[in-house]
Amino acid sequence: MNFDSPASKNPIDQLKVVGQPVDRIDGPLKTTGQAKYAYEQQDVVANQAYGVIVGSSIAKGSILSIDTEQARQVPGVLTIVTFQTVPSLKPGDFYSAMALAGPKVEHYHQAVAVAVADSLEQAQAAAELIRVTYQRVPGQYELSKVLDTADVASGSPDTDIGDFQAAFRTSAFQVDQRYRTPDQSHAMMEPHATVAAWDGDRVTLWTSIQIIQWGMRDLSKVLGISRENIRIVSPYIGGGFGGKASVLADAVLAAVASRQAKRPVKISLSRSMMFNNTTHRPATIQRVRLGADGNGVLQAIGHETWSGNLPGGPAEKSALPTASLYFGENRMTRTRLAILDLPEGNAMRAPGEAPGLMALEIAMDELAEKVGIDPVILRLRNDTPIDPTSGKRFSTRRFAECLRIGAERFGWSARASIPGTKSNGDWLVGYGVAGAVRGNNVTNSGARARLGSDGILTIETDMTDIGTGSYTIIGQTAAEMLGIPLENVRVKLGDSNFPKASGSLGQRGANSSTSGTYAACAMLRDRIAQVAGFQAGEVSFQDGQVIQGDRRVSLSEIASKGELVADDTMIFTEKRDELEHQTFGAHFCELRVHRYTGEVRVDRMLAVCDCGRILNPKTARSQVIGAMTMGLGAALMEDLVVDPRMGFFVNHDLASYEVPVHADIPEQEVIFIDEVDENSSPMKAKGVSELGISGVAAAVANAIYNATGIRIRNYPITLDKLIQHLPPIT
Repeated sequence: MNFDSPASKNPIDQLKVVGQPVDRIDGPLKTTGQAKYAYEQQDVVANQAYGVIVGSSIAKGSILSIDTEQARQVPGVLTIVTFQTVPSLKPGDFYSAMALAGPKVEHYHQAVAVAVADSLEQAQAAAELIRVTYQRVPGQYELSKVLDTADVASGSPDTDIGDFQAAFRTSAFQVDQRYRTPDQSHAMMEPHATVAAWDGDRVTLWTSIQIIQWGMRDLSKVLGISRENIRIVSPYIGGGFGGKASVLADAVLAAVASRQAKRPVKISLSRSMMFNNTTHRPATIQRVRLGADGNGVLQAIGHETWSGNLPGGPAEKSALPTASLYFGENRMTRTRLAILDLPEGNAMRAPGEAPGLMALEIAMDELAEKVGIDPVILRLRNDTPIDPTSGKRFSTRRFAECLRIGAERFGWSARASIPGTKSNGDWLVGYGVAGAVRGNNVTNSGARARLGSDGILTIETDMTDIGTGSYTIIGQTAAEMLGIPLENVRVKLGDSNFPKASGSLGQRGANSSTSGTYAACAMLRDRIAQVAGFQAGEVSFQDGQVIQGDRRVSLSEIASKGELVADDTMIFTEKRDELEHQTFGAHFCELRVHRYTGEVRVDRMLAVCDCGRILNPKTARSQVIGAMTMGLGAALMEDLVVDPRMGFFVNHDLASYEVPVHADIPEQEVIFIDEVDENSSPMKAKGVSELGISGVAAAVANAIYNATGIRIRNYPITLDKLIQHLPPIT
């Protein structure tokens, strides 16, 4: 089915099942421990061995020798994998770093060997006995020291609209500041893990991965085997945030080790190895220049951003949100990428928008102060119905409503207009706001619908569920299309034997995968009507029956002579791209800063989201409050600290890489502007999961300034950065 025109009225509009706050259908399995994650797949194949990865102890250089003799003597050891024992591997398309080092070492904790044994303890003991001799060479590990070597980032050409320099120079009010965001870790609960098993020339991986098809593509390239000889299964994933987009070292090396050991092999990265062996959000340095007239209307917007990565790795496109969020006739963006020898930087929740808004939305507050108007008013004055960069009309844009509704609901009028003047005992009280934007992306997505003689509808698609509720919203879509209760739908996900779906990335999964389910169910509706002797376009489905006029036939009766199957893909054509597709939001924050210690306590947060039809308000809200929490962490604590001598992230565990815990989570409220977007998909939905983090950190930073009068432009905003500027104790 092609999506090549705006969606008209369709069965989803009934909203009998779709749009309802249904509990997650996979919830009981997860809360009772019955949902099996990658490392727990004990029963899928017998005689599983254990692999333990040895990571490089240098950041850059080469391997001179690997001594495995002692390791091989450990009881139960089956084999030791090194670059000397396997055919040459290649990098995949999504990740640039090699899964196995040798002889070249690209980054710290890059895998240099895998010890494989009958038990985990034996594999761990063997791994400890592997001796690697290196030749270390100097590397570059600090972004600030390589800015002069940065070049134009691939896929991010310079943007020049109007005459930015002249408009900025002549603006009545100007902001010109630099902002810094640090390296950050995904820190998902489930570690990267894989079970791999070969059957002749075919390999099956039970793994934790967000996009099955990317894994198929990349594993084929890395191992040099046909995609037809690969199967990937990933029914449950304990979080990913972009860090599990495709296959990484655990998957590649489990497959390699299994082939070498001639046994199924399971590998899980240790928590300490995940920080340097896998990927992260790279640090940025951003220069934002804003020029406005006396009323605060933007005349010039300039956003330059620098990040670093391994050769071949992507840039952090932090100027991306600046392209669409605010009006401004004269615009300039620059995205620059330098070479760093740190572990690879890659996709992490809202890449581009999340770090970019951490800078842009502070700059907007700084401009509001200079102009002398309220920060909400400034943003409203620079709203625009046309994307100022592409010139396209937005499919929908309710940004102004997000701001107005949020300000009223939050009680924004109680904010102190003069920073540092509102207090509660020894605590300084501040309010902050930030705008949010995130692309409403979609990808062609397929599904298979099977109607059994028992009236049960089964949906099969290789879409994944990373804790977002894919099982539930896909089930709701199918139930709505066939007019049956959700209890009569079975959803099967995460298997490459199923039709190709979008996967979970870039807040596109829900809209895309439910559209694929819609297409398969629409085809199934036609087949059901045909078997029942009805005209396909003149039937309705409700209460487990297909109806035309006064005649009703139950679905179980129609399928009694044999299962009915429909397999289709929703294809989004170029017609959709004639409009600009974005989601919008506004974040509000109230917090306290202790006037003597600099301690920050966030008391409440509000997100107002313009993200199309809400397919399930309960799961959508969970996504947004999780993203708000992640944004809170980015504002106040998350920081992968680089050792510039050794070239690695020092705080590579969950004790020293700090993320928010229950005690840090304030009252969080989410409001959805539930307006359908007929130009987005047949579901008339948009994405939501990454909009929830975009802008949050800046709202926190702006609230800290409002509380204290101290402007911090270097995240995270820790108390040591505040305390030196607080008024002396009297």
